[in-house]
Amino acid sequence: MSSTRNEPFADRFDVCGVTADGASWLASAGTYPRSTLALWRERPGAPVILPCGSAFDVVGVPAVFGRRMVDRLWEEGPGSGPVATFRGRMLLFAAPGTAQRLPSLLRWEEFGRTAAIPPLLCHGTGDAVTVPPLLSPAPPASCDARWVVAPDTRHPWLPGPEILLWAAVRAARAAVRISIFPPADQDAKVYDVSRRR
Repeated sequence: MSSTRNEPFADRFDVCGVTADGASWLASAGTYPRSTLALWRERPGAPVILPCGSAFDVVGVPAVFGRRMVDRLWEEGPGSGPVATFRGRMLLFAAPGTAQRLPSLLRWEEFGRTAAIPPLLCHGTGDAVTVPPLLSPAPPASCDARWVVAPDTRHPWLPGPEILLWAAVRAARAAVRISIFPPADQDAKVYDVSRRR
């Protein structure tokens, strides 16, 4: 057997479950971490609602755009923190304080010319999110919530607002082809000047 088969988090994308350290980190966000861990030990397939703002903030993005952001973070940037999907949205776990700062950075970026960036739902202090189950269900079952990049340490690296802004702008620019030439006037007459004498 290869070492990558023995290492379940070698790829980090489409990971099926969360490590014990990752579960401890997630549970630390709640008021009663030991109760959350006990619930997960009994029912690892149960999603849980956890508060944001202390251990992490969460930025919710439409699924396709979120995947573009995650791709940018891994291909061109520093990587991402934990990432999950829930009800058609990508949930990017971010450093505490990101939810408060990211909206103002988005408004400031290019003086509001970020129309290609869809609305980002920022969850911070006072908000709560549904965290996917620790283990994904068997393949035939459809799961509305799952981990794309599962938490695997007690202190995972979490991107801040500047990094998520960078990823959102890069993903938006990749989705929209930007041309330095103005659009062609549809009513203009076009002459073939290559056949001049």
